Amino acid sequence: MLIEVCVDSAAGLAEAVAGGADRIELCAALELGGLTPAAGLMAHAAACGVPVFAMIRPRAGNFVFDSTERAIMCADIHAARDAGLAGVVLGANLPDGRLDVAVLSHLVMAAKGMGLTLHRAFDLVPDLAKAVECATLLGFHRILTSGRAQTAAQGEGDLARTIAFARGRISVMPGAGIGPASAPLLRRLAVTEAHGSFAAPHPQSGPVVDLGFAPAVLRHTDAARIRALRAALAD
Repeated sequence: MLIEVCVDSAAGLAEAVAGGADRIELCAALELGGLTPAAGLMAHAAACGVPVFAMIRPRAGNFVFDSTERAIMCADIHAARDAGLAGVVLGANLPDGRLDVAVLSHLVMAAKGMGLTLHRAFDLVPDLAKAVECATLLGFHRILTSGRAQTAAQGEGDLARTIAFARGRISVMPGAGIGPASAPLLRRLAVTEAHGSFAAPHPQSGPVVDLGFAPAVLRHTDAARIRALRAALAD
């Protein structure tokens, strides 16, 4: 089982590597679902010894992007390539939830030769079979999905259907709520990779919270949680 860990800081990256992550999804602002990381963090992560994929998402909110945002995303893809990262994580929807083929085609072209993950924009699609076909034809290597639910455990039915529609042509990578207790779910789905933040809560207080610079509880990647999933999968 390949374990991908999403991180949004240098400290989180170090914990993920120490915990035995097989691949890193590098983001900013994981509390918002992940945004494009800073160029400096990309350059730092490139030397971690583990393949790193950068999230390409210019803002919080939906995944309906205009032409200006598309251009920004293409520039961010080039920055990830220049930093030496292995791949990028992309997604774009039409207002009705279908994948935006026009935007995604431009982004995929910009990322030619890099690893490609379709992110949880997939969880907004109205038709799983059509979305899987679209992702496959666009050239994505994997789909990160919770099965259109808040957690992968809740979305097990849609995850199984997505895997069936994929027919081995594209990897389906469960994400959202993945941790040590997810081993039985991953075995039932017979997937080859899984995605999680493996984060532990850290309460905060003082002026940084009072002045709005940090939430009352931060979540930090915990190497022990990654090791625990690995051990559970080995049992």
